[in-house]
Amino acid sequence: MLTVRKVIHRVGEEMNAILRILIFVSILIIASCMHMKETIPELQVVQNVDLNRYAGTWYEIARYPHKFQKGCVRSRATYTLRDDGKLSVLNECSEEADTDKFRSAKGTARVVDKKTNAKLRVSFFWPFSGDYWIIDLGKEYEFAVIGHPDRKYLWILSRTKVMEESVYEGILNRLKEQYYDTSKLIRTD
Repeated sequence: MLTVRKVIHRVGEEMNAILRILIFVSILIIASCMHMKETIPELQVVQNVDLNRYAGTWYEIARYPHKFQKGCVRSRATYTLRDDGKLSVLNECSEEADTDKFRSAKGTARVVDKKTNAKLRVSFFWPFSGDYWIIDLGKEYEFAVIGHPDRKYLWILSRTKVMEESVYEGILNRLKEQYYDTSKLIRTD
């Protein structure tokens, strides 16, 4: 006949066995997730960005959808090089295609990779900032592609409001090589 002490001991052994199984399964899940992350190489940036040439107005051609640009059409960004080496950022968009009323957000960008000038951190609300990596850039600075190391953000920008379809398709092909899901892109009106 089982005594209370034996029952408690048996329950304790079963709980230990269950705990060991849960720990083992957790380790397998974590290792699997780490392996998945390792299979996607680090996002590559362009070799060099001349910030003087990069400064100016850029028109958004396409982007990944996200909350802070919900409802935006005719989006544009203007970058101004400051004396301290940072960039002033002015993002603007209209919520209606046929109006001249724009909503805007002002921020600051600072270079975090002086070797390339292609990795920046942009802040619109201090102390918060986000990665802004230039991952593709036209030879004449006629287009730029901005990404995020986790590939959760993406913008295709142009110096003109309209981009040639062949240029756009070339960008999409290079984005696929960088493991971006181009089906998520929405074209900007």
